Amino acid sequence: MTEKVKPATANQFVLFKNDAIVFGLLMLALGFVFFTESKKQGFWPKFYKYVPGLLMCYMIPAIFNSLGLISADVSETYYIASRYLLPASLVLLTISIDLKAVFNLGWKALVMFFTGTIGIIIGGPIAILIISTFSPETVGGAGFDAVWRGLATLAGSWIGGGANQAAMLEIYGFNQELYGGMVLVDIVVANIWMAVLLLGIGKREKIDNWLKADNTAINELQKKVQNFSEKTTRIPTLTDLLIILTFAFVAVGIAHYGADVISTYLSANFEAVSNPRSALSSFGSQFFWLISIATIIGILLSFTPAKNYEGAGASKIGSIFIYILVATIGMKMDLGKIFENPGLILIGLVWMTIHAVLLIVIAKLIRAPYFFLAVGSQANVGGAASAPVVAAAFHPSLATVGALLAVFGYVVGTYGALLCAELMRIVAVG
Repeated sequence: MTEKVKPATANQFVLFKNDAIVFGLLMLALGFVFFTESKKQGFWPKFYKYVPGLLMCYMIPAIFNSLGLISADVSETYYIASRYLLPASLVLLTISIDLKAVFNLGWKALVMFFTGTIGIIIGGPIAILIISTFSPETVGGAGFDAVWRGLATLAGSWIGGGANQAAMLEIYGFNQELYGGMVLVDIVVANIWMAVLLLGIGKREKIDNWLKADNTAINELQKKVQNFSEKTTRIPTLTDLLIILTFAFVAVGIAHYGADVISTYLSANFEAVSNPRSALSSFGSQFFWLISIATIIGILLSFTPAKNYEGAGASKIGSIFIYILVATIGMKMDLGKIFENPGLILIGLVWMTIHAVLLIVIAKLIRAPYFFLAVGSQANVGGAASAPVVAAAFHPSLATVGALLAVFGYVVGTYGALLCAELMRIVAVG
């Protein structure tokens, strides 16, 4: 969902179109949240007891967008954050990671990821069946206007990402004049679900108690990173900060170069990659390789003395980049759009509810922590641009888990979406 830009709405009024002003407003929102969250007395401690600060970093830009102050349609801030700051943050949040401890998180992380995938696959056809009982025209249509063809693009987005969505659009040939409505459902429903997940992070202890979850491996990973950070902590010098930024943005440069070379080479030499109708077309996505390479560089640096820069604040700078990305994701959400196409939005909400219920049931059965539920879901629905955000909200050391699962989502996205689309074709109203 989040690595795409929604279609421009030329008639929409936007007060501030200059990216410098837009970025200033986003930083104002972040500064306001962090300042008020730091207060120990008065109204704000009570407020943030129920509303996580991260959710506010997401919702305030959404309100700005809904009021017409700013718009993701005319701003490049999301593109810059996702293409430059996101890979930089992955490097800095991974630089001190204990890879063995990540692997020790075990099988439950993969189970919850695949549960999320299955929830999307079966959620589409079930949503069509439910809606068709009282509004068959909402899920009907014939030929290339058939709603199920458009919903197939949602399946691609909610299992893998933008490349998978584009592949499904090509494979099923949905009428592109109607495609904007599906993108709208994607943005609205996926952003509502992300807001729900962020809200749950503030109540994760209660949720984990209800799930009877075993957090031992997660706590061990957090403790190892925290202990290492405390052992190497020092007051950062200007040189330290510059070297940290050097690691981050040299890695971003390498990742961009590698992504361009690899995606171009694969697309030019392998028909299965260059063909947008192919299930392997995701490997032609530059964004896929950008995130993959940045994560690999961060992991490699964690085996070198570069990891000692965690003590100078590497993960803190990486977290700043993550919060800026959260704000730019939030500005893609227009709260007024929720009521623009209620029929399609309802399909999306029913679909996402099925995905959520299945995740909750399986998490309860296997006693998986809320972390695995949230990140497993977002690795499907949100993709590489937002899964690390949700993971880092639990602890910066966990961002790598979100990135790795999201990259895996790219690989299985088109296959899962094809299965979902064929099931929707079977149950669709002609």
